[in-house]
Amino acid sequence: MKVALFITCYNDTLFPATGKAVVEVLERLGHTVEFPAGQTCCGQMHWNTGYQAEALPLLPRFLQQFEHAEAVVVPSSSCVAMMREHYPIMAERIVAEGGDTSLPERTAAILPRVWEFSEFLTKKLGLTDVGAYYPHRVTYHASCHGLRSLGLGDGPQTLLKSVRGLELVEIANLEQCCGFGGTFAVKNADVSSAMLAEKTRAVLNTGAEECTACDNSCLMHLQGALHRQRTGVTTRHLAEILAHTEADEEAEDALPTEVTL
Repeated sequence: MKVALFITCYNDTLFPATGKAVVEVLERLGHTVEFPAGQTCCGQMHWNTGYQAEALPLLPRFLQQFEHAEAVVVPSSSCVAMMREHYPIMAERIVAEGGDTSLPERTAAILPRVWEFSEFLTKKLGLTDVGAYYPHRVTYHASCHGLRSLGLGDGPQTLLKSVRGLELVEIANLEQCCGFGGTFAVKNADVSSAMLAEKTRAVLNTGAEECTACDNSCLMHLQGALHRQRTGVTTRHLAEILAHTEADEEAEDALPTEVTL
C-alpha cells in the first residue's frame, strides 16, 4: 500500500525515533511510506483547551495533505481519537460559519483510512508477527484513548507476544490511566501525580526492564517518574520495539563498553 505517515507534535519535537521506527516496520513489510511535509498539528491541543476557533484551520490543512493516501498511519491513539471524534464536528462548524461546504463529505471519506499504528498492523493488515526481535522483559501500558476511544483491545499485546526474545509481563490495573491527560497534568497536578504514583508502582511490580505503549505522551509522563526514582526502568514506544531486529541487537552488542575512570 501507499501509506502516508502523520507524525504527532510529541514525536516530531521530542521522540523522532518513533516516526523512523514506523517507517522501518512498514517498509520491511513491503509498503511505500511517504511523509507529507506540509502537515501540522492535528488540533487536539487547541480543541481540548478551549481554543476551538484556532483549531478549525487545521482540518482543511490535514485534508489537503493526506486525502490522496490509501492509508494514513499515526503512532498515537490520542491523535487518531481526535480525528475520528472531533473532525466531523469541526467540518460542520466550518460550514456553519460560511466555510467550505465540501469539508463534511471529504472528512467522512478520509476517516476510515486513518489508523493508529498498531491498529493498522492488526486490523487493516491482519498481522501479528512483523519480524521483530527484542530480548527484554517488557510490560505494556494501555493509554486511555487507545483503550476507550479506539477500542484497540489486545492488539498491541498480540504484536508484542510475537516478538522473538521478548518476555511480556502483564501489568496490574491495565485499564487505569497514568495521570497525564495532556493539560490535565498541569491543571490538576496533585491528582495527576497521585495517579502517576499508582501506575509507576504497577510498572515496577512487574519486574520489567521497559514499559511500552502506543502513545509517547503517556510514556514521557511515566519515564519522568521512573527516572526521578532512579529505578533503571525505561520506556519505549511500541513501534520502536517492533522495528528492532537481530541485526540491530548485534550492532548494539558490538558497541564499545563505556569505561568510567
